Amino acid sequence: MPHLVRIWDLPTRLFHWLLALCVIALVTTAQLGYMEWHFRLGYAALTLLVFRLLWGLCGGRWSRFAAFVYSPVTLWHYLRGQGDPAHAVGHSPTGALSVFALLFFLLAQAGTGLFSDDEIAASGPLTHLASGKIVSMASWYHREVGKRVLIVLVILHILAILYYLWRKRRNLVRPMVTGYKELAHAAPSSRDDARSRLLAAVLLALSAGAVALLLSLTAP
Repeated sequence: MPHLVRIWDLPTRLFHWLLALCVIALVTTAQLGYMEWHFRLGYAALTLLVFRLLWGLCGGRWSRFAAFVYSPVTLWHYLRGQGDPAHAVGHSPTGALSVFALLFFLLAQAGTGLFSDDEIAASGPLTHLASGKIVSMASWYHREVGKRVLIVLVILHILAILYYLWRKRRNLVRPMVTGYKELAHAAPSSRDDARSRLLAAVLLALSAGAVALLLSLTAP
């Protein structure tokens, strides 16, 4: 008998979809040259990423990093089709790799954006704190490397979702909308009550404050 289990808490789901919207808007504003909005969206994305790092330590059970840190041996067995049924509950070993890669490269993109300078009309708010060499390297990475890496990761992410839907008949999008997964076996639910959501709101406010504090360094 299938078990309906709450896997993704509301803060995790909101983070996921807000970050996706931010990334789409960031690419669009960069292509159209709306740099003022590009920077604003970059600060919003950085706030969300800082929040996710904090939420990965104290969020719902299946949103915590401890729930999806796998050893290389576990990953190898999973790739060989010898995975544990528990891997279907939260992030699988390959899904975990995707999450960590996206978080890492999104943080790298946001960080280098703070120090980037297009030498025409837009420069990051922290360029005055770095040497010309560092600004040049950050600008090169932000425009030429990080952007392409993220595009590849997003495409792979979408392809993985489609693969699971078509080949394994597992819809990975619905749980990120509703929060619930239908599982073949019972599993603990993620905490998702008023207290945890209040904690998430506090952490988001702290994340926004940290980014605002960072941006306060803009004045030479």
